Amino acid sequence: MDNRFDKSKDVTHVSINGIELIQFNNLLKYKDVITHCFTTRHGGVSQKPYESLNMAFNKKDERENVEENYRRVAKALEIEIENMVLSNQVHDSKIRVVTEEDRGKGIIRQSDIIGFDGLATNRRKVALVTFYADCVPVFLFDPVKTVISIAHSGWRGTVKEIAKEAVRKMKDAFFCEPKDILAAIGPSIGRCCFEVGDEVYREFEANIEWSTKYCEKKDGKWYFDLPAVIKNSLLNEGLADDNIVLSGICTKCNKDMFFSHRGDNGKTGTLAGIMMIN
Repeated sequence: MDNRFDKSKDVTHVSINGIELIQFNNLLKYKDVITHCFTTRHGGVSQKPYESLNMAFNKKDERENVEENYRRVAKALEIEIENMVLSNQVHDSKIRVVTEEDRGKGIIRQSDIIGFDGLATNRRKVALVTFYADCVPVFLFDPVKTVISIAHSGWRGTVKEIAKEAVRKMKDAFFCEPKDILAAIGPSIGRCCFEVGDEVYREFEANIEWSTKYCEKKDGKWYFDLPAVIKNSLLNEGLADDNIVLSGICTKCNKDMFFSHRGDNGKTGTLAGIMMIN
């Protein structure tokens, strides 16, 4: 197994039965309470250009390959596929609270969870699943109230501060205190590679004025640091700085390890963020 992330104090790169996963050290402290991971592209059965651990059913991948990939990840995490709840993402900022009644939606039965880029729950054995290929995964866990949430934050979701919306959903639905919430901001495209034009810069400037300090201009193009914007949004919502970790991993720079929409020119598989209360 590749050891490039071994020196990180914030993430752990594991291989379980050949399935390579990223986990976050602040969440691993609660491994008896929650199970979580961010998948890589290694350990599945999908063929190029989805080689090999593609987690999305909406690609031109063979469905049986994706189903086998889920079986392998579920076995590695010791969770049941039947307990998974899959998001249906539209680059917005809506968060859906899910319960036992939602188990299996999007994977073994039809789902009515349409247009939600984040999921939250306080129920045991309800595994939240969200999807990525450069966008930012935001894992949230309140160990006091035992509540979890995952949010998919692309640039549009970041402009709409979906991470903040996830915290607010945890507050409103489950009475969580922001100071108690742990956050892990996972592998995504980094500022080194996230090149955007003036129109995206103007969106950030108009909606989150302070966000432009996390942007630099090189050769006429803007480069945004989405994870840093998200972290600052969480701090503004009341999370403690010590409770937030950033993976520091760029998916495009490490496209041999992660699916990257930009790195693979749009022809690629999809990664998954998974989180469950045991």
